[in-house]
Amino acid sequence: MACLLLRCVAPMQSWGSRSRFQHRDTEREPTKSGIIGLICAALGRKRSEPLDDLNTLRMGVRVDQPGQVASDYHTALDVLKADQSGSDTQISHRAYLADAAFLVGLAGDLTLLQTIQLALKNPQWPLFLGRKAFVPGSPVYLPDGLQTEQSLAAALQTYPSIALQPTTPPFRLILECAPGENGHEQRQDIPLDFRHEHRRFAYRSVIVTTLATLPPAKDDEICT
Repeated sequence: MACLLLRCVAPMQSWGSRSRFQHRDTEREPTKSGIIGLICAALGRKRSEPLDDLNTLRMGVRVDQPGQVASDYHTALDVLKADQSGSDTQISHRAYLADAAFLVGLAGDLTLLQTIQLALKNPQWPLFLGRKAFVPGSPVYLPDGLQTEQSLAAALQTYPSIALQPTTPPFRLILECAPGENGHEQRQDIPLDFRHEHRRFAYRSVIVTTLATLPPAKDDEICT
């Protein structure tokens, strides 16, 4: 089965899975819903369009640079009260990851992955890493990201490091379970509907392991 590798590197990124208006969380690595949302932007796919084909893709993440969790707060003025009796000022606390680098892999149908690869190279809409303000610091598109002769796990383990600064092991590797596999964790981040009034997410199982080393970075990607 073919797989496609994506690069998620930025000064700030956020991958919420349990967010509410006042408190916006972030997971420690990209969520499947966040990556599918990014792909939808690249494809120019609207929120109301089906997600079945993208949800069939099996996802993995290698944490090359974990980054630091930080938070800030935003003030929204003139927010309409729930009882519509007037407006109020709302403060929301928003978490994000600073200076993180992730190698994301998707496994599935080759034709679909080829379409996604082309869209990432020439996206229809702007790409962002979890929030619209968090644009990629490096291209998500990898010229050699389409892998046709390796499994998802092998591709994630052998691709050169994309870290932008020296990092120390271990390096986490999170793989979505294949059918019939037992996972270590359950994550509710499979998007069933992105429409604001109908947002729904299903669960998936993942296996979390660690790598002792990463392959050396390519010469043109080494930070000095």
